Amino acid sequence: MTWTVDPEHFATPDAALLLRDYYAEVAGRYWGRPATTREIDDGLRDDGVDLLAAPTGEFLVGRYAGKPASCAGLRLVDTATAELTRVYVRPAFRSTGGGGLLLAGVEAAARAYGVRWIRLDTRNDLVEARGLYAKHGYREVPAFNQGPYAEHWFAKEL
Repeated sequence: MTWTVDPEHFATPDAALLLRDYYAEVAGRYWGRPATTREIDDGLRDDGVDLLAAPTGEFLVGRYAGKPASCAGLRLVDTATAELTRVYVRPAFRSTGGGGLLLAGVEAAARAYGVRWIRLDTRNDLVEARGLYAKHGYREVPAFNQGPYAEHWFAKEL
């Protein structure tokens, strides 16, 4: 089986379902229970996803054997910096190498925009994500925002 990672508009049916799954998992883990449909809808409403399209960013979808399996967003912060966001690999496809390929795709998109740095924030409970970032050269850095869910900050020079 093989992975592909390509840019895709965040509103396509596959991308939209991946974003719902992403939010359901991160919200559910945060609250310690499954997120309701209403909570997912509320969380996705006006969440800034519109910045994950040119000219302010990009959204990527990873497919495993043709099936939508992962996603990630890139949001330009300034001419030298972009932010990595909404990184998600569906549980059935974890540990198959897709996370690293997804990060490589985002980094390639960032380079195409002329970006030199990618940064991100994440939470304590997203242990797997923190491991993925560290494995692929992202280093913990001092806080660069005060987001309500930001507990760890990472950056990588391209």
